[in-house]
Amino acid sequence: MSASAETEDLRRRMTASLDVLKKEFAGLRTGRASANMLDPVMVEAYGSQMPLAQCATVSAPEARMLTVQVWDKGLVKAVEKSIREANLGLNPMTDGQLLRIPMPPMTEERRKELQKVAKNYAEAARVSIRNVRREGMDALKELLKKSKITEDDNRKRQTDIQNLTDEFTKKVDEAVAAKEKDILAV
Repeated sequence: MSASAETEDLRRRMTASLDVLKKEFAGLRTGRASANMLDPVMVEAYGSQMPLAQCATVSAPEARMLTVQVWDKGLVKAVEKSIREANLGLNPMTDGQLLRIPMPPMTEERRKELQKVAKNYAEAARVSIRNVRREGMDALKELLKKSKITEDDNRKRQTDIQNLTDEFTKKVDEAVAAKEKDILAV
């Protein structure tokens, strides 16, 4: 595999780590109701775990209210239970197949908790990025050991991989800073 192909593969994998982080951040509640808040909720349905989006429609008709329209009447209780147990601080009210979820006001304590959760998500993304870097460095060591690349190529590629890692770590830091600012905004 060529150096540019290796680098592109590492970039793709690091981008995937960053995308996962952004998706997790979308599920963190800030001051306003967002349908994305319920993305991480998994529902026990039909004998398996499935994302809420596969068994209901989530919408935010008001700034302080979410609604969940469950498609199958038999899943209403399971959806309600899953939302309560998702550790989002939400308490759904059932109205037939429609769940109304009022957004409680954010307390300072809850904001601090969410800030910690955001930092944990960011650290997991950093670890994922470092793991990709480690795998790339291990692949270089193997190529050097088999004499498929020179010492100079090895050093250059190591520098490229480290620069790529630094770039993505910086993107994670920027994303977590923006999310913390969003969470702490009153």
